[in-house]
Amino acid sequence: MTSVTDTAWRYPSHIAHRGAGKLAPENTLAAFRHGAGFGYRMFEFDVKLSADGKPVLMHDATLDRTTSGQGRVDALTLGELAQLDAGTWHSPAFAGEPVPTLAAIARYTQANGLMVNIEIKPVPGTEARTGAAVALDAQSLWAAAAVPPLLSSFSEEALAAAARVAPDLPRALLLDQLPADWLERLRRLGCVALDANHRELDAGVIAAAHAAGFRVLCYTVNDPARAAQLLAWGLDGLITDAVDQIAP
Repeated sequence: MTSVTDTAWRYPSHIAHRGAGKLAPENTLAAFRHGAGFGYRMFEFDVKLSADGKPVLMHDATLDRTTSGQGRVDALTLGELAQLDAGTWHSPAFAGEPVPTLAAIARYTQANGLMVNIEIKPVPGTEARTGAAVALDAQSLWAAAAVPPLLSSFSEEALAAAARVAPDLPRALLLDQLPADWLERLRRLGCVALDANHRELDAGVIAAAHAAGFRVLCYTVNDPARAAQLLAWGLDGLITDAVDQIAP
């Protein structure tokens, strides 16, 4: 069996959650710039599709919490989403911040030598379509990148679709709770990594994943002591909001 030390893994151990966690409006270019200012070189963010099938950064299925819009994200075209304010909800300093496209993030991160973890986060009912579309666009947008984007999702249907259209892009399965067959799920989906709620992890789980040839990431760790413990157990990737408290 291939050991984890044989698996190509060029990602840093510290990953900024949604750009810069809670210090800037999540999933915006402003958040990426803010996180990079603290020395972070890899960024996790959420992607779903607009009404006309364009990948945009958004966590929620609806626009209400993080933009000036209302209703389903996939009810608006890219042009309509571009008119929304995705910054004022956070603080006046970010008023007018736009909803970024996946293409804009690809340009910014590659120009600055940054790496990405793209969470495929479909609006319910669009799992396969979103997985395939995001993977195809990621494959094209990062074609010249030295390190490919890491795709992750809670949706096994979305990951399976991504694997069909862009099999060479590495994938991680997101799990909030670890089912008994978690290793088998990783194998079935052709994943390179487990990405779990950090509360589900201990030294034994990380060792079992490594022994089976998988890397281990976790979310969302904001306590420096817990971060140190996980990394001491051999964690490969720590996703955090606390970019100002946990140094990369």
